[in-house]
Amino acid sequence: MRRLPVYLLLDTSGSMTGEPIEAVKNGVQVMISSLRQNPQAIETAYISIITFDSEAKQIVPLTDLASFQMVDIKATGTTSLGEALKLVSTCIDNEVTKTTAEQKGDWKPLVFIMTDGIPTDDWQSGLVEFKQRKTAYTVACAAGSAADSNLLKQITENVVSLDTADSQSIAKFFTWVSASIGVTSTKVEDAGKEVTALGELPPPPSELNIVT
Repeated sequence: MRRLPVYLLLDTSGSMTGEPIEAVKNGVQVMISSLRQNPQAIETAYISIITFDSEAKQIVPLTDLASFQMVDIKATGTTSLGEALKLVSTCIDNEVTKTTAEQKGDWKPLVFIMTDGIPTDDWQSGLVEFKQRKTAYTVACAAGSAADSNLLKQITENVVSLDTADSQSIAKFFTWVSASIGVTSTKVEDAGKEVTALGELPPPPSELNIVT
C-alpha cells in the first residue's frame, strides 16, 4: 500500500496567541473530519504535525486518518522555522518508504507550512537540508501582514497569503488544504500520478492570495 505522506508545519510562536492558535486547532480537526469522509484519502493519506516556536517538535508522527488524534498546542516563544525544516527533513528520511528495485515506496510527501511571522533562527541552513529531500510539492502560507512571503518564496515557489490571521481566514486555509489532499489522494489512487504544481490543486478561496 503506497501512502501519501502529508506534513503540516505550524507556527506556534507567541504571536499566534489567542484567536489564531484556536483557529489552527479547529482547522486541523475540521480537515481530519473532512478527509475521513473521502474514501481515497482514508486509504492513502497519512498526516503528521510539526509545530515550531522556540524549538521544533513533531507532535503527531505520520499517522493514518482513522487513528489520527490531535495534541493540544499552545502559542509561545519565537519562530524556529529553520529547525522545523531540518526536523521535517529527518522525519521524511525516517518515515517515508523509499522506492527501490524491489518495491514501490510511498508517494512523495506534501508539505504545508503556515507561519505568521519572520523566522528567528538560521532558517537558511534548515532550507539547505530540506531542499535535499524530494517532495511532491510544498505550499507555504504567510498568515497576516507580519509574515514575509518573499522569504517563503525561497523555500517554495508555491506561496499563498492571508491578509489577516483571524479565525475565518485560517479556517479557509485548512479547508483548502483538506481539498488539496483529497484531490492528490484521488489522483495517485486513480491515475498513479503525483500532483506537481499549484495549478493542479483546487482553486484557493478568495481569502487566500496566490503570491506570484
